[in-house]
Amino acid sequence: MLPDASAVHCVASVETVGPTGVEMEALTAVQVAMLTIYDMCKAVDKLMVMDGVRVKEKRGGKSADFL
Repeated sequence: MLPDASAVHCVASVETVGPTGVEMEALTAVQVAMLTIYDMCKAVDKLMVMDGVRVKEKRGGKSADFL
């Protein structure tokens, strides 16, 4: 938990040797982690919000790097 923001910061890193990207897997991992945290904390605060989920960085693959 981030004390200044009363927030949780969740990061997922994924890697593959295949020719396809794994952005969806990373996004899914973060959302599932946040849903788990919500489930554990809902008795304290039912108005929690999950937002700002995004791909921060991507390297390799058919498209150019995204940093």
